Amino acid sequence: MAASAATADPKLIAQEKWRPRVNPWIIAATVAMAAFMEVLDTSIANVALPHIAGSLGASQDESTWVLTAYLVSNAVVLPMGGWAASVIGRKKFFLLCIVIFTVSSFLCGIAPSLPLLLLFRVMQGAGGGGLQPMAQAIMADSFEPAQRGLAFSLYGLVAVLAPSIGPTLGGWITDNYSWHWIFYINIPVGILAFFLTQRLVEDPPWSKPDRKNLFKLDYVGLSLLVIAMGALQIGLDKGEEKDWFGSHFIVGFAIAFAISFIALILWEWRAKNPLMDLRLFKQSNFAVCCFLMLLTGGLLNATTVLQPQFLQAQLGYTATLAGLSLSGGGLVLIFLMPLAGQAVGRFPARNIIAFGFIIFSIAYFMSATFINLGLSFKTSSWLRVVQVTPIPFVFISVTTAAYFGLPREKSNQISGLINFVRNIGGSILISLTNAAVTERGMFHQNQLLKYLTPSNANFQQRVDSLSNVFTTSAGGGNANLLAQGSIYNQLQQQSQTLAYVDVFYILCGASILMIPAAFLLKKNHPGAGSGEIAVH
Repeated sequence: MAASAATADPKLIAQEKWRPRVNPWIIAATVAMAAFMEVLDTSIANVALPHIAGSLGASQDESTWVLTAYLVSNAVVLPMGGWAASVIGRKKFFLLCIVIFTVSSFLCGIAPSLPLLLLFRVMQGAGGGGLQPMAQAIMADSFEPAQRGLAFSLYGLVAVLAPSIGPTLGGWITDNYSWHWIFYINIPVGILAFFLTQRLVEDPPWSKPDRKNLFKLDYVGLSLLVIAMGALQIGLDKGEEKDWFGSHFIVGFAIAFAISFIALILWEWRAKNPLMDLRLFKQSNFAVCCFLMLLTGGLLNATTVLQPQFLQAQLGYTATLAGLSLSGGGLVLIFLMPLAGQAVGRFPARNIIAFGFIIFSIAYFMSATFINLGLSFKTSSWLRVVQVTPIPFVFISVTTAAYFGLPREKSNQISGLINFVRNIGGSILISLTNAAVTERGMFHQNQLLKYLTPSNANFQQRVDSLSNVFTTSAGGGNANLLAQGSIYNQLQQQSQTLAYVDVFYILCGASILMIPAAFLLKKNHPGAGSGEIAVH
């Protein structure tokens, strides 16, 4: 049907034959550089928060809004890319996002107070929110469908490598220079990305702008999206601190999110010019891909936080050393991304995704088995390598499969929604896993405390042994109290370690459940010219 239509319509023939004038790999590298800069900023400020708080006279609690302000603004703009590109063109929108992101990065660096820093972070998040989906859409249209898997391997490297090195790079810059430089480093990258994009990137014929679309912005949908994402991010950010649903503050934001999110879905489904084209979810393949990407983004971000957090809190690693334990995984990603891209062109996407989740489950089972208070740097580095091994296969396959069976003019909307669910999945799973570590730590602590009683012979023997040590080194006055305090500290460490073990077992179970979910995708013809889906 599509072929006959193309034969009859010269315009469709011209669109099918369109190719960028520049080598698509040069275009891909250009837009990937800008996207890398943006993704890096979602995590680079994490370890600098205490320095920012001290420098600007803010509390640690107030400084976390530096992260939340960026995430909320970013999440709101992500699905708006399709509308913005329809108004001024995808290339101009991409350039505008680079300018906003770069200028606001400079303003963040010179911000003299926390309120101004938060304002500039909102601007930065708005600029960055358009970079990810537009970069992915530009890649999708610059390559033939048969080559998209390999092209998306470059984008996948950006999406998964940047969050991994962000905390390490941020910690090193903050320790050796100042927190201001975590923003200043974006400036030369932004300038270079702007000039390369201006020179190399062009809009395809099916992505021509129409100024009339300026007045077709879905203001109701935008308002509901702002309320929903703001309520979600604030609830997730403050949930653990406020005791989750034990707090009226969190309950209020949870209700606000639920009402606004349901209203958003109902409105967008019926809107004539929706902010987010939810009708894409009628295509079952796209709906399944969004679900799989939601969990993939969650797994990537959660484990990027969990492992270095364990190494610092329980084993006393510095931020730099904990970050270095992730570096081996980054090197593996560089090697595996192109291999995964080639695999997408040779095997059905659903088979590769299932394979990836099998490796995910094995990796998290191994993590739960090996994590203990005697964990060495070498072992932790190898665990990270195993954890990231399946990411390229799942990420690239899901991203590529999202475009199967959908028209090319929907590329902007597809990339916006896929990146939107990935970011939301990351935010949700980071909060849930951190909350699980806290809750399971308290559970194990209560269980272990049952053994710290005078009637327990082993406990009393340990107290006596440590008391003798402290009597020799510190005198006998407080030896017994010091001994009990030492045992209690060990108990806390063991409780927290068991909590991390539990969380990795939970992630293992979630990964196992995703294996059959991968086969909800229809089987595609690998390497087909149009990326079509096999019909059985």
